[in-house]
Amino acid sequence: MTARRVSRIGIVGAGQLGRMLALAGYPLGLRCCFLDRSADSPGAQVAPSLIGELEDGALLEELAARSDVLTFDWENISGAALAPLARLTTIRPPAAALTVSQDRLHEKALFKRLRIPVAAHAAVDTRGQLLRAVQRLGLPGVLKTRRMGYDGKGQFTLADRAAIDAAWSALGGQALIYEKFQAFSRELSMVGARSPGGETVFYPLSDNRHRDGILRHSLAPYADARLERSARRHLKRVLEALDYVGVLAIEFFVVGRRLVANEMAPRVHNSGHWTIEGCVTSQFENHLRAICGLPLGSTRALGHAAMINFIGEMPDRARLLGVEGLAYHDYGKQPRAGRKLGHCTIVRKRAADRNRAFSDTLEMMGRTD
Repeated sequence: MTARRVSRIGIVGAGQLGRMLALAGYPLGLRCCFLDRSADSPGAQVAPSLIGELEDGALLEELAARSDVLTFDWENISGAALAPLARLTTIRPPAAALTVSQDRLHEKALFKRLRIPVAAHAAVDTRGQLLRAVQRLGLPGVLKTRRMGYDGKGQFTLADRAAIDAAWSALGGQALIYEKFQAFSRELSMVGARSPGGETVFYPLSDNRHRDGILRHSLAPYADARLERSARRHLKRVLEALDYVGVLAIEFFVVGRRLVANEMAPRVHNSGHWTIEGCVTSQFENHLRAICGLPLGSTRALGHAAMINFIGEMPDRARLLGVEGLAYHDYGKQPRAGRKLGHCTIVRKRAADRNRAFSDTLEMMGRTD
């Protein structure tokens, strides 16, 4: 596949990530087409979309036939659904990366094989296994579904043994994993991109704040040269082990002075949204460049950035646009509690100025984060 011939991108899932991929593609002469359940999805508002179930074989084949390369804004599509598409188009990132990321136990096994630190953990399929895991690994801990967990869904924190029955009642009956709780000081993420030829670029570390499992805001770059080197080394091992093409992110806990990998995302990532205004080349553009075989762009930060998610309700647009240099992103979604509806980004030359503008904007929104 040559870069000159690639102009049609098929995207499975048309959420806000797909929307921002499509918008990044237009200046490059790339045109996206989606498959999504909703005719009013964020992506469908900016590019053509096939409507139906994401694993509908006929629709997937139609999307593949209309695409020079197929990618994803939703990584939980099964390998069985993807397998017939390989004869029709190029699939990037590779299906193997999606398969690993869909199961927390398999993901941790990959990290361990690549000598990337992870929390002590155990597979849990029965209440008895949960009791033994708690006995062996100790408390506190977190019981999680192995599959389909995101934004804090499918998780139950066990502070003491009295919580075991409630945790099993909430999550029992499916494949689970119990993880020893990590006493972390902060949460960081590393986003990188790899081309078909192995060219690799990394974005600066992002310092992320979550509440109820949902990312509230990110501040970047996070300046710690030792942790930056460690995060790049870990991410590069994963990219190379999977022969990965596209953007991939790993979220880390900082425990003491080391990084402990929490999970990876084989796609563009919420903690990398700041790169749209904050870097020479955004994560969305670099994902497209990578999957199309184009040279990767510079990931150099243009300053100090703050990204704030809009969750559950949209803020006063006119008031926020009064903030100098604030970039406002509305995903076109209907408000709903806990739903990511948009974000804004502020970039300043100095970290102190960024921090001041960030605090002022949160106050304007009535948030403390």
